[in-house]
Amino acid sequence: MPAPPASRLRADRGFRLFWTASTVSDLGSNITMLAVQVLVVTTLAGSPTDVGLVSSARWLPYLALGILVGALVDRVRRRPLLVGTDLARGLLLCAVPLLAWSDLLSVPVLCVLMAAFGLLSLVNDAAHQSFLPRLLPRESLTRANARLEQSSSVAQASGPALAGGLVSWVGAPLAVLVDAASFLVSGLLTARVPVQDPAPPRAARASLRTEMWEGLRWVYAHPLLRPLALTTHLWFLFFSVLGAVYVPYVLLVLDGSALGLGLTLAATGVGGLLGSAAAERFRPGWAVPGSHLLEAVGIALIALAPDLWLAGTGQLLVGIGLGVSNPLEMAFRQTVTPDRLLARTNGTMRSLNRAAVVVGAPLGGLLADSVGIRPALWVTVAGLAASGLLLLASPFRRA
Repeated sequence: MPAPPASRLRADRGFRLFWTASTVSDLGSNITMLAVQVLVVTTLAGSPTDVGLVSSARWLPYLALGILVGALVDRVRRRPLLVGTDLARGLLLCAVPLLAWSDLLSVPVLCVLMAAFGLLSLVNDAAHQSFLPRLLPRESLTRANARLEQSSSVAQASGPALAGGLVSWVGAPLAVLVDAASFLVSGLLTARVPVQDPAPPRAARASLRTEMWEGLRWVYAHPLLRPLALTTHLWFLFFSVLGAVYVPYVLLVLDGSALGLGLTLAATGVGGLLGSAAAERFRPGWAVPGSHLLEAVGIALIALAPDLWLAGTGQLLVGIGLGVSNPLEMAFRQTVTPDRLLARTNGTMRSLNRAAVVVGAPLGGLLADSVGIRPALWVTVAGLAASGLLLLASPFRRA
């Protein structure tokens, strides 16, 4: 009798290394996510619009090149891409404190750095989301994605709190170096993962344009992937408003400190850990849209918050929703998609998701500057609720 999924995960050295590499990288990324936004507001005296522009710059390559990169990744081995992009991102992030110490860092310069970082992340993400099915059998993917989500949630819980302490202690630019080190460690660990990672034979290749179109057609013609993809794009459009305005909201409206900001964001990670622990019990067809509705409730609490306590409670609910939905969505995509189309499927969905961020983040900042941050948060609530209800009304509910 074959070993059950849990036993396979515990015994699989390749998955353990991959899991550890992802956890280390996630921890560093959560530190940088907060440190860069605090850097814009405090060190560079930026506005919510500036925070939105820096956030959208990171995702701009997904809009411009996401579908192309997904097709290219399907043509090559995935592990060398993971290792190379991790090492390159680590070196690139070292430029942030160096430029800050040289008094050469500005919002436009930071946007350029984040765009370059985003390009490397785009390649890494396309390979990363397509790598797990080469490590494990399909019946183990939901559990494996839940484990990855749990470690991501732990990183999200500890990363912002650690970042808040680091920023208060050594400043935002130096805190970014922690993420640089995490990418170097992640790259070295991934290089040791034993995996069958063959490149597709050249003889089997169609033209690049044909392969890109094949990936698009697979996502948007599939009866269940299509509604999932479209409502996820809508979700990212409105959730990016929260990403653009939350740091100014806590620092300027709620008069919180960098440490207090980090602790409220840590609540999202705690919620994610709770949600991902329960994710395997649910069917994606009901749990994913239900999670979006729960996240809308959480952001409503944030919009109503008079202090950091209620904001943290709202982030906890957001985290529970993310913890349930993320592993279920990823496992569903990996299960229904053939291996030869995985990078294109993930690249297509991720590129258009991030394209929504490129649009939504600066618009959210502009909205906050023009009508206030709390009204901008209520726009997020409405958008997330709409994405959940639309998905619930679609054929995806049968998934």
